[in-house]
Amino acid sequence: MTRNVVIAHEDALLEEIFALFEKHSYHTLPILNSEKKLVGIIDQDIVLEILLFSQIPRAKHTHLAAVRSLGVHAKDIMITHPMTIAPDSSLTYAANLMMKHRFDRVCITEDEKLVGIISKRDIVKEVSKRRALEKG
Repeated sequence: MTRNVVIAHEDALLEEIFALFEKHSYHTLPILNSEKKLVGIIDQDIVLEILLFSQIPRAKHTHLAAVRSLGVHAKDIMITHPMTIAPDSSLTYAANLMMKHRFDRVCITEDEKLVGIISKRDIVKEVSKRRALEKG
């Protein structure tokens, strides 16, 4: 799990969001409100969709893509109500959730506040480590 997560505020300008993705090698950016509660996420797919909107074949345009392409702030383009898990959730639960919904990572929250993010890679590393310890 990553605890020191790079975040953005829901009122951040899109240029700030793009700069964060350029600066950091994360795939998902949690979006917080003024109360520091998780209100959404922006992933690389959304950023690419906006940056390349005019170059994507018209057949792939959706109403949501069109609306996002007109956005100015993070809250205009974010995925609202992101999937979250509690800090005490098991690795099996997190992995099952990710596989079921085809996510690569899930935000960990407590009282709607971001605690961290766990990725499939984190789970693979931890399960592999535990397996090696069991084999001795």
